[in-house]
Amino acid sequence: MLDDLFIRADHLVPGSSVFLKLEGLNPAGSIKLKTAVALVRQAEKSGREFPRTRLIESTSGNLGVALAMVCAAKGYRLSCVTDPNANAQSVRLMKALGAEVVVIDRRDGNGGFLQSRIDYIGERLLREPDTYWLNQYANPAGPWAHREHTGRSIFEEIGHVDHVFIGAGTTGTLMGCAEFFRQHSPDTRIIAVDSVGSVTFGGPAARRHIPGLGTSRRPEILDERLVDEVVMVPESASVEACRMLAEERGLLLGGSSGTVLAAVIEKSKDIPEGSVVVALSPDFGERYLETVYDDDWVADRWPEMQHPEIPVISRVRARA
Repeated sequence: MLDDLFIRADHLVPGSSVFLKLEGLNPAGSIKLKTAVALVRQAEKSGREFPRTRLIESTSGNLGVALAMVCAAKGYRLSCVTDPNANAQSVRLMKALGAEVVVIDRRDGNGGFLQSRIDYIGERLLREPDTYWLNQYANPAGPWAHREHTGRSIFEEIGHVDHVFIGAGTTGTLMGCAEFFRQHSPDTRIIAVDSVGSVTFGGPAARRHIPGLGTSRRPEILDERLVDEVVMVPESASVEACRMLAEERGLLLGGSSGTVLAAVIEKSKDIPEGSVVVALSPDFGERYLETVYDDDWVADRWPEMQHPEIPVISRVRARA
């Protein structure tokens, strides 16, 4: 697994040092390779017989690609359960790597697809006893991977960090990094970044279009006591941040990265001069060329983007 790369992005927070941690340089193209390796290793320790056992997981795209790569290398069978919001390229990659891909188009009670995907997995487990659910939403192996690798990498490469901005999807990356910094650098502020419409931190549910961040069901591994602040970003702001970085800096980043950077830009006025800031970029933008970077796709969903009026919402949390 390739080590991660940090690049400077000081222009995002004038007067401070900003490090953008690019996680898209490993063979799977996203931060989810760390999660995938940890989840599969945990499954191998569960006592299940391999390769007889079929692994199954719910995924919005990147984890499915990473799992398909790991399972192909190990000769394991894999089913990826996704939904219509998944990038078409991610779906093609999963299939090319030998995974079965099931697309669930039935919305759940919160207007998303996550609970519907999980319900389908439950049905498969009942029908097929040789199927094993990796369950990134509750499996402690995910946070462990990011505590021991992502969080540690930031600390060892950068040293003292004042603010870390981390996107919240399944919250495995967020929880792992938060656990590491609480132990090794307790003064570092952990800022969780989520999409407007996600219910992860108790906000109202609304329809979302960009895969990666946000959920329509609260992940079991989430511990809000480890988070100092939650920043809710409308998806239109995510798109604008992605396109701004591409046009002005030559950085083609994924939708989740745009969400994180939109939060950094919004909070920049509150960050004291001379601070050290790290923002996690989960993936690059090639898988979003037909969505975030497609003018027609964007115009169909946010015709008001010519005159954006939706603010980024920030909530400061009291750490226990």
